Formats: sequence, structure tokens, C-alpha cells
Amino acid sequence: MNPFHLCVFSIIFTTIVSLAFSVDSSYYEACKPQTCGNGPNISYPFWLSDQQESYCGYPSFKLACKDKNPTLTISDDDYIIKEIFYSNHSFLVDNGAVYEDECPLPLHSFRLDRTPFNYSSNHVDFSLFYNCSQEPVNNMLTYSITCESNSTLHSFATIHKEVLQYMNRTLLDSCESSVVLPLDYHEAGGVNTWLEMNYTEILKMGFVLNWTAQNCSNCETSGGRCGFDNNEFVCFCSDRPHEKTCDDGSKFDWKWKVVVGICSVIGTIAVMCVIFFIWRRRNRNRYGPSSYASRSIYSKSYSRSDTEKGSAYLGVHVFTYKELEQATNYFDSSKEIGDGGFGTVYYGKVRDGRSVAVKRLYETNYKRVEQFMNEIEILARLRHQNLVLLYGCTSRHSRELLLVYEYVPNGTLADHLHGGKAKPGALPWHTRINIAVETASGLSYLHASEIIHRDVKTTNILLDNNFCVKVADFGLSRLFPTDVTHISTAPQGTPGYVDPDYNQCYQLTAKSDVYSFGVVLVELISSLPAVDITRHRHEINLSNMAINKIQKHALHELVDPSLGYESDFKVRKMINAVAELAFQCLQSETEMRPSMVDVENELKRIQSDDFSKEKAEEIDISADDVVPLKSGPLPPSPDSVTINWVSKSSTPNDSTG
Repeated sequence: MNPFHLCVFSIIFTTIVSLAFSVDSSYYEACKPQTCGNGPNISYPFWLSDQQESYCGYPSFKLACKDKNPTLTISDDDYIIKEIFYSNHSFLVDNGAVYEDECPLPLHSFRLDRTPFNYSSNHVDFSLFYNCSQEPVNNMLTYSITCESNSTLHSFATIHKEVLQYMNRTLLDSCESSVVLPLDYHEAGGVNTWLEMNYTEILKMGFVLNWTAQNCSNCETSGGRCGFDNNEFVCFCSDRPHEKTCDDGSKFDWKWKVVVGICSVIGTIAVMCVIFFIWRRRNRNRYGPSSYASRSIYSKSYSRSDTEKGSAYLGVHVFTYKELEQATNYFDSSKEIGDGGFGTVYYGKVRDGRSVAVKRLYETNYKRVEQFMNEIEILARLRHQNLVLLYGCTSRHSRELLLVYEYVPNGTLADHLHGGKAKPGALPWHTRINIAVETASGLSYLHASEIIHRDVKTTNILLDNNFCVKVADFGLSRLFPTDVTHISTAPQGTPGYVDPDYNQCYQLTAKSDVYSFGVVLVELISSLPAVDITRHRHEINLSNMAINKIQKHALHELVDPSLGYESDFKVRKMINAVAELAFQCLQSETEMRPSMVDVENELKRIQSDDFSKEKAEEIDISADDVVPLKSGPLPPSPDSVTINWVSKSSTPNDSTG
């Protein structure tokens, strides 16, 4: 760079510095607290989308002003914010449907999935049941929804769902639909007060939610207004944005530094211009010291870039965002190969020629960063032939959080069972039993590593071209300590696979994965999806269908006809044994389920057993012959069916589960 170029550069630099250090109060003014109707003041971490800019709060705290009410959309419904308690990070909300008409009928259950909120310690479930063919006997336990009831169909609400189910096991099954909403015990004034209310009055009491966000008190105390810009907390002040508070340097010192800096730059410009004219006059060689300085700068820049590419986090490679952007053709929609609970997955090729799967998280906010680092921490230390391998990730400071996995080319197990790749006979039984064994092996390894998967399902079981298994998507996984038996948390997972005991008490154990895997086993047997709303309402969940078929000695009605169940003796015996194991995994009582390592061992035993016809007299437990261990009529639900089965010939099956 010759002196002329340096002179021009100095002028441009001076302009930039002057602009950068000029007073910018636009952010401060934009984030002024606002109100909607008679509602509470709206400020960080909340923001009103029609009155404030998005950088005034977190993305998930976006509110709309509807009918003069600040409204938050959760679970596809609008919830009106009645009051915000900024001091303890909580707010009171109720369902907007309560105010829409005289017969409010909330249509969706309230869920906190993929939100930064959680329930208060006082919350209870308020269940609404619509169009039930049976009428509750004990009116003390229910609140009639008279506007949605007639002589034949009854609608009601209750906080005693378990009691009603215990008193009449078929009552709730007779209802066409149900919705669960939270209530706050403290806000509603206790059970005695509830007895004097109708269901609409109870809904209007609302419930309290808590949130977690970076503390704003230091910024506000210094006269600033908090915000969240470029995925980072910002304190907007009357002079300019600051990192934490407006007092991170006195205004006098700051202005003095600006003046000194600008004067220094102007002096540098004068000196460089003098040098330029001297250079022109003497006509010196243009390739002098400047060229050396330029090469030095380039060398340092290259070194930094090379260091970034070679860096690692927890032992995994750190990719640059630009590299992954190019690998996926700028996240071209045609490269999309999957869509998980936390992000979209794209196919790509990195510079060394490897095919990769790049997971792009939906939202890069403070909660996603935590999940991102959690997944890396888990995956970085796992090495198993049946678990998807993590190749690397972007830096936590990258513009987007990206995870890079090995690419598994043959789709998911769901694709081959009942998706776009499903064809009769294309997935024979010996392949399916091998898939079951390898999946169980991967999950056993996770449990031995003190990790719960939390979202076991056929769409998270990837297959290579040889139909070998790679269990994927640990975005919901959590490391759990060795001195506890469960983790209390909000419901997570996928409908159709969720442990029923987990839904009731929110206690997550390794046996929750066992239940989900039991559903996978039934899918392998039947080629049916875990949930199908076109089936009879008692069979919408595949787990319920399987238990009913087994109890009624009708396993043959469940099995995929293309597997040769009726024609191949060995296949029939193996499917019977796997169905027995699935039945054990699907027990509603957690302690009655086998461990995952026992499941793996049993599957390996089933796979290796020759099931020769000479043993037919000993183990002939076809679907019509399977009976519970205890004598007497079949019980009405799987809860009371004993786990160990025997044939009518009284020869016990050697499955141990």
C-alpha cells in the first residue's frame, strides 16, 4: 500500500470513527416501555410487535396488542397477559377464548414445548372433556359445561381426572375430545373457592408462568433500557448501546477519548499526506516497506483463519459458518433431508469431500445456545456403532448454531415402514429383527453412559445402505446424576411414544425410553405408524391397539401380512416372542418394564434361537394360544396383565425381559 492509498484510507477511517462514536439514542427511544389498553407496562424481556422493535426483547417474548389486550400466542391459542411481575420474573395469563363468547370452549391443550417459560409451583391441571356419551356420577368432582351438553352428549371440566378415571374407567374414553389447561392453585383461592364457581369463572382466574432471562436491574439502575440484539444482551442508553450498563465508563472520559482519537487520526492523515508528496517528488520504488506491511497483514489474517478451522470444542471440530453455508448451497431447500423438534437438517459436502448432515437450529437465542452446548457435550464423548457420529459444530459465537453429523443415506426407519420408501416385502423380518437389536444396543449404551434419549421413535432411527442402524437426534437428551432415579421436568417427547407414567407424574427415567422402544417394536411388527387419527379412536395410539390385540389373542390381525407370519414357522415364533417383549415394554407401571440391557439381551436371544420345528410342542404360543399367567377371564386393561406368559401346555417361555 503506497502513501496515497494510506492517505485515502485514513480519511475513510476518520469518517467511520466519527460516525461510530456519534450519539445514537434511537435504540433507547424505540425500547421505551409501552402499554396495550389497560394492561401492564410492556418492557424487556417482552416487546409489543406493533409498538416496539424486535431488539427490545427476546424473540420468544413477542406480544401482540389484540382488542386492547397484550396477547401471547402459545399452543396455537392466544393467552391474555393480565399482570407482569418483573421483580420475580413471572406473569399471570388466561386463555383468550374465555372472553370471546358466552360459551368458551378452548380447543387446544396448553403446552410449553419450545418456549422459555415454565409453570409456577402451584399449578394444577384443569381438564375439559367434550361430547361424552356417559355422564359423570359425582357432580362434586366436575363442572358442567351446560352450553355444550344435551340429553345424549355431556361436556364437563374437572381437576380430578385421575379420581374420575378410577371411579369409572370408561367415562373419559367415551368423550370425543379433551383439552388440558393449567390453573394456579394460589391464584384461584383453593379448592373450597373452586366449588362455588362455574368452569368459566375458574378459567378467568388464569395461571402463573415463570421465565428466565438475563437480569436487567443493573442496566435499568444506570438509566438504560434492556434489549437483545444480534443474539446478545444489550443495555440501550441515551448516548449509545452498552454491553451491560450505562456506567461502564464515564461520559466525560468517553468523549475525551473520542476527541483524542479523532485528533490522532487527523494528525496521521497530515503526516501520511506529507509522506505521499515527498514520495511522489523523489519517485521512490513503489514496492517498499508498504508492500512488506501488506504481506505481513495478509499472513496474520491467514493464520487466524487457519487457526479457526483447526480449532475444536470438547474434542469436536469447529466449522466456520461460511464453510457450512457453501457445503449446503446456502441452505438450499432442495438439500433439506429432515425436520426435527429443534431444527432443520440439510445434506452437504464439506471441503474434504465428506457427505454430512447439517442441523440448523430454529432459533438462535439464549435457550437454544444451552441446548446446542448440551448436545455437543453429550455427543462429543459417545462412540458406538449404532449412534450417529458428530463431526463438528460452529462456534457458539457464530451467527447461527449448526451441528454437523455423519450423513446416513438410506432415510429413517419410519420411511421404510410406513413412509415414502415403504413397499410390501422390501423390509423382510430378518432385517427388522436386526434393526431392533441394533437400536436396543445403541440405547443400552446411552443408558450405560447415564444418558436418557427422551425421544425414541422410528424417525430418529436412521438406516445406511446395508440397513444398519444409527440412532440420532439427542437434542432432548440430558445428562442425569448417578445419585437420583429420575428427572422431574415438563412433558417432552412425541405423541404416541410418550411414557404414560411420565405424563402423569412428570418423572423421567430410563424406563421411559423402554416404553418408547416398545412402540418401535410394534411398528416393526405391524408396519403401522405410532399415531393415526383415521383409525378407530381406541386404536389411534398404536400401543393401545397392540395391547388390545394381544389381550384378545388376535396378534395375527396386527402383523404386517408381507412378513410371512402365517406361512413361515420361524418368523411366526420370532414375531410372537418380540410381541411378548413389546408387551412388557409397554406396561403402564414403570417398575414392571424391563431395563434396556435386558431388552437388548432378549432380542439377541430371539434373533439367535433357531426355533426349529422339533421344538414346536414346547414353545407353540401362537397368537391364539397366548394367555396370561394367572387363570380366569382376561382383565380389562394391560395394567393387570402379568408380565410372564406361558402356553396352554403349561411350558413356560424362556423370555426373561
